[in-house]
Amino acid sequence: MKRISVILISIVFFISCVKKKRLPPRNFSNVEIENILEDSLLSIRAIDILNDGSLAFAANNGAFGLFNSVKKSWMISKQEFDSLNLQFRAVAHTATDFFMLSIENPAVLYKTGGSGQMQVVYKENHAKVFYDAMVFWNNQEGIAVGDPTDGCMSIIITRDGGNTWNKISCYKLPKSKEGEAAFAASNTNIAIVGDKTWVATGGKSSRILYSADMGETWEVFETPIVQGLETTGIYSIDFYDEMNGFAIGGDYTKPDANTANKIRTTNGGETWQLVAQNESPGYRSCVQYIPNRNGKELIAVGFKGIDFSNDSGDSWKRLSEEDFYTLRFLNDSIAYAAGAGRISKLTFRE
Repeated sequence: MKRISVILISIVFFISCVKKKRLPPRNFSNVEIENILEDSLLSIRAIDILNDGSLAFAANNGAFGLFNSVKKSWMISKQEFDSLNLQFRAVAHTATDFFMLSIENPAVLYKTGGSGQMQVVYKENHAKVFYDAMVFWNNQEGIAVGDPTDGCMSIIITRDGGNTWNKISCYKLPKSKEGEAAFAASNTNIAIVGDKTWVATGGKSSRILYSADMGETWEVFETPIVQGLETTGIYSIDFYDEMNGFAIGGDYTKPDANTANKIRTTNGGETWQLVAQNESPGYRSCVQYIPNRNGKELIAVGFKGIDFSNDSGDSWKRLSEEDFYTLRFLNDSIAYAAGAGRISKLTFRE
């Protein structure tokens, strides 16, 4: 029996190695950019690819919309709430609903309504309220994260498909450090894999809040990323699997600075290492793993360009000087990106 077990383990190991060998590294040399929405009045930092492959966004001026990739058509609306000029920088979805969350006071969270109109499912009034990102673990449970209001990061959670949201008490969360907050730059302050959740903070202190159980309990990990000023720290985080993650940021007021602005973990976020130290890219507002590429390939975007890595972030290649704030992958070669005045389809080519 022992001999058979050893043989089976060897076979599994061999098959695993073969599968990895069938995935040679790619070396993208350019990116084709096709604008699919242009509006000079919009600043778009939050997009989401829905289950059917359509693309949703929410932005400034209360604007939100849906792109049908088959018909290549847009449905765009404006959300009003009293006399407020709503600014949306966080969106998320389930299999049946779309959600968008405004920044500043009051924070207003909308959910797709049964009548076809967006309905308010959460509202928070506080002088310091400012929500930065939102995502769902599954069709019932979701999370949104914002700046501290009472000594800890603001975290709200739903367990009923987004119909109701509850704010976690500070006694259940790590205490925030002075000047610690988050950046509403690309709706990528939160990364999830299964039940595991990582939240990136930034500012004078830039750390990782971690939950292994969909927000029931929390701990915090330090990072070596540049920090100390209100404009420094992690702006974006992504995880390929439960162990391998990447975060990027810097200081948007010094976008070419590339010291200590890229970090990587291989142990689930407990410890982080600086990578591509003193090498481009500098400040970037969003980083995403390219799907189904064994955690080797990443794309980073910001208002100074688009960059690609095929070695887990050790080195980077500039693909374009075009400016974007955020992106989401449709497959391993095509992504949607959004920025100042536009949403574009990006096709990466070798």
